[in-house]
Amino acid sequence: MRAWPGLRRAASSGRGAPPGGGPRQRAWGASLSPLERVRRLLPLEEAAALERYAAAAPEREEAAVPQVPPGEAGARPGPFRAGELALAEMRRKHERTLKRLCRLEAGSALSGPGGVLLHSDIIGRLPGEMLRTSAGARLLLRRPSLEEYVLLMPRGPTIAYPKDVSALLMMMDIHPGDTILETGSGTGAMSLFLSRAVGPKGRVISYEIRDDHHNLAKKNYRHWRAAWEIGHMEEWPDNVDFILKDISKAAEDMKSLTCDAIVLDMLSPQSALPVVHTSLKQGGVCAVYLANITQVIGLLDRIRTCRLPFLCEKIIEVTHRNWLVLPAKIKNCKSNEMVETEENTEEPLQKEYKESHIEDQVVLREYNESLSNDPETYCSVPYVARPSYWQEAHSAFLTKLRKFRPLLS
Repeated sequence: MRAWPGLRRAASSGRGAPPGGGPRQRAWGASLSPLERVRRLLPLEEAAALERYAAAAPEREEAAVPQVPPGEAGARPGPFRAGELALAEMRRKHERTLKRLCRLEAGSALSGPGGVLLHSDIIGRLPGEMLRTSAGARLLLRRPSLEEYVLLMPRGPTIAYPKDVSALLMMMDIHPGDTILETGSGTGAMSLFLSRAVGPKGRVISYEIRDDHHNLAKKNYRHWRAAWEIGHMEEWPDNVDFILKDISKAAEDMKSLTCDAIVLDMLSPQSALPVVHTSLKQGGVCAVYLANITQVIGLLDRIRTCRLPFLCEKIIEVTHRNWLVLPAKIKNCKSNEMVETEENTEEPLQKEYKESHIEDQVVLREYNESLSNDPETYCSVPYVARPSYWQEAHSAFLTKLRKFRPLLS
């Protein structure tokens, strides 16, 4: 602070003023931008070119931004329409959720344990709205995701579960435009996920030996495509060829086919591997979906004895651990902690049991009632966090095989 008077005196006496007696220019007023500093160090020709490039920057940025028509900017799927799929979700006790999948039709109704809801009351509504049934139950209506559709669609054989399908897609490293060979159409779950992964420019060839499975897979695939086009105003790619044929007898078909990846979902993939490996590109991946480890051993033994050009890179199983995290709250907005009083003379073990019992009752019976619109019922409460009773454990072994070129002897 003492230096400021001296500086003011020096300025008033003229010391430190620029030659010519003009006013002194502050340092921050004469500072140069980084571009001006570079320009002063360059020759005149290069400096002029740099100035022209800087002047054209706004035009380049404007040209780089894609021009979206006003009607398409921020477009989102609209309200429900007749003919598309709707998913009704209702919360039940024990923190379970009941999901019902329906195709909306005028004159039809959605019926269940919670009452009846007319389809006409759903058509025209936006997804995410909460509606009440005839019995007063609350239903959350929305469009199903592909995962939910696969789990709720009509089934024949056991499906490939979404948690396993996602791991298989990563194993095969599928890109848009790839050609994928699938053996075992089943219910069509894997075909739908492969169809989305390869995109409109890709192709999925799906072989199935059983006629009923073949027809069911095609039906589920058509229903999803039709509902998607109605609800999203765009077409789902028609890129899956369902073929009713035994893959072990399709050696002639494989000669004219080149695949980026192969997925085998069948009881005995070792019988198909000698046939399909010729169509797989070198370095490609063959992913195998098997229910038990003895099938994996039989597959690897067949590769060894027949000297097939495959290396086993990985054998995994996918498990998901679901957690239950809910506020531990009772009707009078008090936590489940017990208050010590003179009358509370219970033994420690009995007290601990009672606290746990109150906590379970809060979680299982009072959570839905805590969703009231009354703001006075909300307060700071403890939470209950523990693994859910229902876990998604083992469903299959996923085997990753890599095709290689053997060394010439």
